[in-house]
Amino acid sequence: MSGVNNEGFVQIEDLDQHAADAHRPTMAERQRVDYRTIAKDVGRLGEGKQYFIRTHGCQMNEHDTEIMAGMLEEMGYAPANVIEDADFVLYNTCAVRENAEDKVFGHIGTLKPIKAKNPNLLIGLCGCMAQEEVVREKVRVKHPHVDIVFGTHNIHMLPELIEQAHHSKETIFEVWDAAQGTVENLPKMRKDGVRAWVNIQYGCNKFCTYCIVPFTRGEERSRLPEDILNELRELAAEGYKEIYLLGQNVNDYGLDLGHIDFADLMDMAAGVEGIERIRFTTSNPWNFTDKLIDTIARHDKICNNIHLPAQSGNSQVLRRMKRGYTREEYLDLVERIKARIPDVSLTTDIITGFPGETEEQFQDTLSLLETVRYDSAYTFIYSPRAGTPATRLPDDVTEAEKKDRLLRLIGLQERITSEHAQEMVGKVYSVLVEGESKTNKNVLQARTESNKIVHIEGFTPDEIKSMVGQMILAKIVESKTWNLRGELLPEGVTV
Repeated sequence: MSGVNNEGFVQIEDLDQHAADAHRPTMAERQRVDYRTIAKDVGRLGEGKQYFIRTHGCQMNEHDTEIMAGMLEEMGYAPANVIEDADFVLYNTCAVRENAEDKVFGHIGTLKPIKAKNPNLLIGLCGCMAQEEVVREKVRVKHPHVDIVFGTHNIHMLPELIEQAHHSKETIFEVWDAAQGTVENLPKMRKDGVRAWVNIQYGCNKFCTYCIVPFTRGEERSRLPEDILNELRELAAEGYKEIYLLGQNVNDYGLDLGHIDFADLMDMAAGVEGIERIRFTTSNPWNFTDKLIDTIARHDKICNNIHLPAQSGNSQVLRRMKRGYTREEYLDLVERIKARIPDVSLTTDIITGFPGETEEQFQDTLSLLETVRYDSAYTFIYSPRAGTPATRLPDDVTEAEKKDRLLRLIGLQERITSEHAQEMVGKVYSVLVEGESKTNKNVLQARTESNKIVHIEGFTPDEIKSMVGQMILAKIVESKTWNLRGELLPEGVTV
């Protein structure tokens, strides 16, 4: 039995048997709201109009964009091919690095003369940048032509905010300091017909000293397992084959629920019929339990591709970053993963030039790459973010040193990545067909379990279209910088 309280939050009286036997519903379970019960009916306000969303940042932002596009199309808006044709332009932003913010404000500045010619053009800014007071003040002072500013906790209010903007001559600021609950049944306009992103958890409680995310995304909040599984079943019914489970730190899933953890959820997700592959990100080193490792190893559906951010290979730097583990503990986790999942593909994040990093400490990071041999790495120069503890650390690393270290890091990882790809030549893999190559409509694009792109030549666009979503066998015949070239095995050939 479920009811809705005066604030619109669903009070769940009966969970599934697994949960009901364990405890009374937690606050996280009670603070659940159905979008259809709280969304203001603005009608077809966007009928005959077009929208354009420019997205910056991580997969969470990409998925937020799919949700906002879904709301806009319910309002009657259609997607614009180019920004100049749009009646509503929305920037979904990232606050992790300073250059991302600079790019957003640069783009917003170019819209000022366009809006001068078309006063009916609406401009919005949302996402992580909007959560920062310094950003909102900059909009007030330098970019008053922006109509709507809202944050990460209330994207479900977009239709209502657009309606308000039509009647307001001033910028509308609607930024919440914290989420008031988990909103379910949001509309989505997914851009991919084979792969789908599914949020399982929001926010982060770790507060690494360099990271703005806990301040912009808030504290950790888990979706209820039944809501996640229902969404997976719906996606399977719609023909989706590959699912990405998303969270700022998926390993913390369920800590606020009390009766389930991430390994349990993965076990349940693997039981959903019709889904061929399950991926997840981001899985930080903390709470990466042996139970989770065993769950990944046990299920063929769960891909052997694990993103495991290290950030540094030196224990002293990791301590200043407040990462919560040492180099030795990280390597021990890697060894346990490789022991249970021998064919695992590991990727990572690395920051160079963190305040106080010495050349000797940086060498530890290079040796980490050589030891782990990641398939790929996302590498960045440290970017100070206002309000984070790292900005108070003494920084004697010059900009030239930071850039030099980044280039050396990239060079080493590119060599390792190339060696991994070369090792795949001559071997046969089961790959998921995604569609045409982005550069050639007669080349089929597929993806391995380890998340590597494979291109196969010799197809017509119609043939490729008929194969989308199928699992096929491909022999790798050539390794290239960013992808592999394969050949389709004849029918009846098995591996």
